[in-house]
Amino acid sequence: MMWSETNESFHAPRPSNVPYTPPHDTSQSSDRSTRWQTTPYPISTMPPGIPYIVGNEAAERFSFYGMKAILTVFMTQYLLGSGGSLDPMNENDAKFWVHIFVMAAYFTPLLGAFIADWLFGKYNTILYLSVLYCFGHLALAVNETRIGLAVGLSLIALGTGAIKPCVSAHVGDQFGTKNSHLLGKIFGWFYVAINLGAFASTLLTPWLLDKFGSQVAFGVPGILMAVATVLFWMGRNRFVHIPPRGPEVFRDAFTGEGGRALLRLAPIYILVAVFWSLFDQTASAWVLQAEKMDRNVMGVELLSSQIQAANPFLILLMVPLFSYGIYPLISKVFPLTPLRKITIGMFITVSAFSISALIETAIQNGGTPSILWQALAYILLTAAEVMVSITCLEFSYTQAPNSMKSIVMSFYLLSVSLGNFITAWVNAIISNADGTSKLPGASYYWFFTGMMLVAAVIFIGVALTYRGKEYIQETEVESESEAEGTA
Repeated sequence: MMWSETNESFHAPRPSNVPYTPPHDTSQSSDRSTRWQTTPYPISTMPPGIPYIVGNEAAERFSFYGMKAILTVFMTQYLLGSGGSLDPMNENDAKFWVHIFVMAAYFTPLLGAFIADWLFGKYNTILYLSVLYCFGHLALAVNETRIGLAVGLSLIALGTGAIKPCVSAHVGDQFGTKNSHLLGKIFGWFYVAINLGAFASTLLTPWLLDKFGSQVAFGVPGILMAVATVLFWMGRNRFVHIPPRGPEVFRDAFTGEGGRALLRLAPIYILVAVFWSLFDQTASAWVLQAEKMDRNVMGVELLSSQIQAANPFLILLMVPLFSYGIYPLISKVFPLTPLRKITIGMFITVSAFSISALIETAIQNGGTPSILWQALAYILLTAAEVMVSITCLEFSYTQAPNSMKSIVMSFYLLSVSLGNFITAWVNAIISNADGTSKLPGASYYWFFTGMMLVAAVIFIGVALTYRGKEYIQETEVESESEAEGTA
């Protein structure tokens, strides 16, 4: 998934017969669609627009994960009432609302995908909603009450969610038949960009909250979102712009080949939702658990919300490790297909949450376990993320008909929304009126561990019976696999 030791780089060389900038004379045309490149450049190297997309993604993810990292602590320790006095939420309410926010942020991709493919195209949709996204960060920074929280999170959920499927599909749109072999590598780099931004912000933003308060802590991610928007705008003349298709997008989505593709993918996405139900608790339950642990590492006292930085840091290490070491090694004795990777990742998730359950057991016994135990859980959960999330991202793009890339990507992201709905719903059901829980202590973690185990077992059957087709821009290629789609 990472680039190999070739001479390929982000700045792809321009063949003499291929214009680097759009091939039309912009001075004689007022039609924007004719001024932009609307088909992939016929080159075998990386497309010229990739640096702007990757840079945009790194800055945007800094803004999102920085804000998300401090949400639970902000809600339980810093939230103000209408009179300006402290009015924090209890732990159960904070977990509920964090997961409602994440659920919304991964539900709105469906809206963004239809808007992009129906009306505005991916580029305009990303640009316009990025501006709205910036205003969401502004609301959080200037208003520390529940009103500011509600307005800010609503705008951010709409902005980040609606652009998400467009950005990942926009990446794929830059590739044609001559360089489609680089798709796996760029999606790996895309994930690295996400985690570089996430790692930096997850370390920095909790420190800003602790030292300077919530206005600065929420303001800095807002500035990075503005930077992300400008970077994306700067790449406008380098991108391939796939035009919107009008009302026919609705017909394609629910009938014919598009509808069949979604039906094939639906069981996979429903089961992957259980993975996200567990994974996204690193921003809620695991933060609250870290508050009760010994966070001293080599003489440095870490903040509970900073522990989340372990995940993006480990991603940066594991993407090349899995691509060049673990995957080839396993494939020598057990051929790894996309769906087999996802299956293994699900079982690894079971072991990760088992550790968090054991940590909670030790806390109920009056102990103060070292945060290094949670670090071990992060190592396992991150390994699972590499096998589930990166694989699903690329798999979803290749399994989507060319006319439905954004829409299929949005349905994949609905699995994240569904996973967070499951977590929010469970927390609502188990919450007692006095603030206690029907699943106290370790029983909460064992419940989700068991749910993940059941989903992983069921997924084996789904993977064995899956039949799919692979689609790349300019081509539609039948998969040769008889057992696991593009396996």
